[in-house]
Amino acid sequence: MTAALDTAGLFPRSAPAKDRPGRPVPGRIVEILAVVSVLATYGRHLAQTLEQRSVARGFATIARFFGTVGLDTILAHLQRGLMRAIALERLLVRRAARGRDLCILAPRASSRREPPATDAPDSEQTAELEPPATLTPEADEDAQAAVREAAARRAEARIARRIAASEPLTLDTLPDMEAIEAEVRRSPVGRTIAAICLDLGISPSLCDGSFWNRLFDAIRLYRGSLASLVLEVRRREKRFEKEEWKHPRLEWPEETRDGIRRVLGFIIGEPPRDPFAVVTGPGAGVAAAATGPP
Repeated sequence: MTAALDTAGLFPRSAPAKDRPGRPVPGRIVEILAVVSVLATYGRHLAQTLEQRSVARGFATIARFFGTVGLDTILAHLQRGLMRAIALERLLVRRAARGRDLCILAPRASSRREPPATDAPDSEQTAELEPPATLTPEADEDAQAAVREAAARRAEARIARRIAASEPLTLDTLPDMEAIEAEVRRSPVGRTIAAICLDLGISPSLCDGSFWNRLFDAIRLYRGSLASLVLEVRRREKRFEKEEWKHPRLEWPEETRDGIRRVLGFIIGEPPRDPFAVVTGPGAGVAAAATGPP
């Protein structure tokens, strides 16, 4: 269960943009940026403490929401989640700079044949999302061939994305930032937030109630699927239960709020607190702030 971890490659907190316009940031974008900031802060904190947590009591409390205790797999998901968070932040900041807020749209009727929709796509993604031009009998053959080639490229790209999504994620198979940004531009904001949650191993049981409500709204109002998120979390828990027998020393996951708080050091939505930090005080000596190694 050991792995060589190097968190130096994880994307750091993005620096504030210089010379931002003086116009106020639209309110809905402010709300989503705040949610993304909490998620990214948790992801960075978990990546930085993952090696210590893997040998401490209660690691299963975290690992079960990744479906594995493999540190390389968990770290790969954390890094992709942070990349998605940064890409979404950049997208929202660009939209805010143009004075455009997010639009709350009615849920799309379920249809397996319909492509994913975005809410008010940015200009840079409009060309990618526009349907092929309607062909007429008078259309030039070259134009028809170009349309067919474009349709074939889109179909190949969709197939490639599906294949990639079905493959186990590792540090070697991580997509680059350009691919992540293209994915975020294609997707509704709510779907991207749900994907970030899965990459960071977020579960309602790990979250402060008020933050989970904000996260719930961010997914639901911007065309994400909370049901899909919850189902995937449950699939991972079942996969973890099948894997757990291979690790006889691994303790059962904590189920109570107090137990989860002892393991994490905090509840997601609160400022992160390192459970392995030492605390000192008058007459206290030096003690571990939370559960240590078994």
